[in-house]
Amino acid sequence: MAESSTAGGLSAQTESLSISSPDKVYVDEDVGVDSSSAHGTEESPFKTLLFAYIRFPPQSKGPTYLTRKSETGAVSADGDPAARLEWKPATKSATKKVHNLYEQHKKKAAREKELLAQKEKEDLKRREQLEEAKKLVIVQDDSLPKAVKIKVREKDPKIVKLRSAKGAEGKGTRVQISGWVHRLRSQKDVVFVTLRDGSGLLQCVLTGDLVKTYDIMTLTLETTMTIYGEMWEVPPKQHAPDDRELHADYFEIVGKAPGDKEAITNIIAPDADHQTMLNHRHLVIRGETASSVLKVRAAVLRAFRQAYEEKHLLEVTPPCMVQTQVEGGSTLFEFDYYGEKAFLTQSSQLYLETCLPSLGDVFCVQESFRAERSLTRRHLSEYTHIEAELAFITFDDLLIHLEDVICRVIDIVLANPLIAKFVKDLNPDFKPPARPFLRMKYADAIAWLNENEITNEEGTPHVFGDDIAEAAERKMTDIINRPIFLTHFPVEIKAFYMKKDPLDLRVTQSVDCLMPGVGEIVGGSMRMDDLEELMGGYAREGIGAEPYYWFTDQRK
Repeated sequence: MAESSTAGGLSAQTESLSISSPDKVYVDEDVGVDSSSAHGTEESPFKTLLFAYIRFPPQSKGPTYLTRKSETGAVSADGDPAARLEWKPATKSATKKVHNLYEQHKKKAAREKELLAQKEKEDLKRREQLEEAKKLVIVQDDSLPKAVKIKVREKDPKIVKLRSAKGAEGKGTRVQISGWVHRLRSQKDVVFVTLRDGSGLLQCVLTGDLVKTYDIMTLTLETTMTIYGEMWEVPPKQHAPDDRELHADYFEIVGKAPGDKEAITNIIAPDADHQTMLNHRHLVIRGETASSVLKVRAAVLRAFRQAYEEKHLLEVTPPCMVQTQVEGGSTLFEFDYYGEKAFLTQSSQLYLETCLPSLGDVFCVQESFRAERSLTRRHLSEYTHIEAELAFITFDDLLIHLEDVICRVIDIVLANPLIAKFVKDLNPDFKPPARPFLRMKYADAIAWLNENEITNEEGTPHVFGDDIAEAAERKMTDIINRPIFLTHFPVEIKAFYMKKDPLDLRVTQSVDCLMPGVGEIVGGSMRMDDLEELMGGYAREGIGAEPYYWFTDQRK
């Protein structure tokens, strides 16, 4: 017997108990209870008349349904509260109303009983089919050509020939592909499995005895399997990744993924909250969006390396465990290095400078670490830092170099059709930045912000010396809607090693590249080349010069 606390929430599967009805059934709308713990007696009344009907249905000889409101009911004419405790037969209007509700309940209960019986019948049939499927054993046909083991990305027609979907003569290459079940769709006598191996997606078509096997009848997403078969073109007006599909003749299950509550779709459902997604990041990256981001990221790293190689920069690998700071002591991750204090690097640029006299222009792709307890998109505790150092250049040379590298990297990335498609899917509105980039000095930016009534974080106008906040900086960039080289920042808000501008000693020869819709993507500067000036920089920031002896030596 099902239970419910309110008449409106009564289950249609609630059935009357197979016991004789009492002469009287009691209903107290205030203190009664609609559950099996109540008995419909004066001492243990029900809460609603409908529940009373369900437990003790009306018959020709009764029972009589007595109701009251023991706490909120009307008192007697003389004001006696005791009148609330009197049991009275249900009114005709209440009886009529509950009778209609009771008839609806019976119909609903009958329908649910019918559906339950039908489900039980289908479940029985399914169990019988699965038991029968366990008896079916498939074997690989030795008369077929030996399968060529490939990755999904393999499309060279010399290696993988496609059979025409139009029925033309000639067979496709028989291949063997291993991967994970990314999508699964069953039709009558056909099962479509989209296999993912990291290099791409491939639609596989299973028919005949293959779909009658226990493994296919119980196949789950993320199951690891190897599928053998012939490569075909996709029939006209049909769609599949790369317009090809594998017509399977054999398969092997490598490892079966769980289903039901442990299925991946239940762990990371599309509407899962942000924290759940982060806690299951190892599963989230199996999705097409997250994996596309990682593939674009890899393409960008390759493009940077190519762009730097074209400019004859040499890649080096500076240390990540250091005893110096670059961007300020408050964001250092400190750790014990065999009894000595050490930090995770904030930047490799100072180490890169030491390579210039022996290696020439250099770059690195290294991890950097910033102990910033922030949830903004610009701050990460660990991130991949692309840095370069160039010798014998002017500040204008630096700006030209940055613009060249940024645009060249984007061109290289978009020249790859697959990566270009990922970019389009991830950011449909993306357009390569137009050249030349706008040059704007920090002082001019302060004036622009004030002219456009964009205030600082305190809500007051900007003044020279402010460290322009991200929100204001991005708003300015988006309004101007051009890539901006924001230059000549005040000495006080920049790192100790940045060179002062000889024409204005208040500012440094420094630059941030601001991109519409993104914000800052690059920071750079000229370096102090004078020993005395560098020592003054240490003193200004309160930094002991001794740990930087190797950096100071460059100025000697």
